[in-house]
Amino acid sequence: MTGERAIIEVEQLSKVFGVLPALQRLDFSVARGEFVLLLGANGSGKSTLLRLLSGLSKPSAGTVRIGGWELPREAMELRAQIGLVAHRPLLYENLTARENLAFFGRLYGIERTECETRSRDLLRQVGLLRRADTLVRSFSRGMKQRLSIARAVLHQPDLLLLDEPYSGLDQRAAESLDALLATAWQEGRTIILSTHQLERLPQTAGRALILSRGRVAYDGAVEEDEMIPIYQAASA
Repeated sequence: MTGERAIIEVEQLSKVFGVLPALQRLDFSVARGEFVLLLGANGSGKSTLLRLLSGLSKPSAGTVRIGGWELPREAMELRAQIGLVAHRPLLYENLTARENLAFFGRLYGIERTECETRSRDLLRQVGLLRRADTLVRSFSRGMKQRLSIARAVLHQPDLLLLDEPYSGLDQRAAESLDALLATAWQEGRTIILSTHQLERLPQTAGRALILSRGRVAYDGAVEEDEMIPIYQAASA
């Protein structure tokens, strides 16, 4: 999965915190339009990898290229191409849901009328349209998570990076997220999604990348009926 079709190229990527290695010499690439599941136990390096791919953290060694741009040196040039759902919601709590999306729309240069239309559609999709004019500080964790997902896809990025996006979502909201991700993937977007909830893997994901102790323990097809034993063996 290298060459012209690769949107992500990772070479000998390492990240060390103090003397503790979080990631150790990772090598992989992701083709444009792939939907990749990033799996692994707590502490395996999933969140660290996503922070490196989003340009929020600097590697200790190795290189990361997104669409030919090198991170973190050229992170600003890539800002509009990446949508991120992180552990922190990255929202302004003293603004309403609608105002948050309007702010990020301006940040990404989306025309006002277009931003209003997209915001309304996304708030409906994530089940927050009735709370569009409510201050975010009064939202539950699950509601903030849903708004974070809307924020991440508002500017229609080429690459979506989602760190445990199902966290805090009830069944209905999780199904809405499934539908939103399926649409994004059908539109040709590349998606990397980390989760520990093996019981509800997105059906559109075609590849799994399992990390164990900061290394790639499995890189292959998503086998729905076999992912639990594969995960257990790779993480052992």
